[in-house]
Amino acid sequence: MSPHLAVHKTQDVHDLFARQHTSSADLPDPRPLVSTLAGGVLEVLAGVREVDQLARWLDEEPYETLVLRANLAVRARSVRGRPAKQPAYMVRRVLCSSPADGVVEATAIITTPVRTRAVAIRLEGYDGRWRATSLAML
Repeated sequence: MSPHLAVHKTQDVHDLFARQHTSSADLPDPRPLVSTLAGGVLEVLAGVREVDQLARWLDEEPYETLVLRANLAVRARSVRGRPAKQPAYMVRRVLCSSPADGVVEATAIITTPVRTRAVAIRLEGYDGRWRATSLAML
């Protein structure tokens, strides 16, 4: 077998097992996932949900960012002597736009008794499901 053919076959195997882009038409409505993720992020930061419970929907970068923010929130509660408690919140609105096929940029508006927050999420379709590739709580 020639070296060129071996490299070509290796690339074919890599492509076969790499994440496969999925068209928006082949994916479910993203709004329920955006709403669930937004509430889940709020609960993670409040200390009543583990980040790992959201891991299946998060890419590596938003997962690591959320872990960091959750750890900082735990430390802040510890310094203040406040226990973790279930936040009272309501997802008021989910706004979605699609800048490209298989991509959704969404904002969930969440109200709590103290303030209103927005969670911005970018979803991309891979392997037949949505994955959050970017996540920010504003």
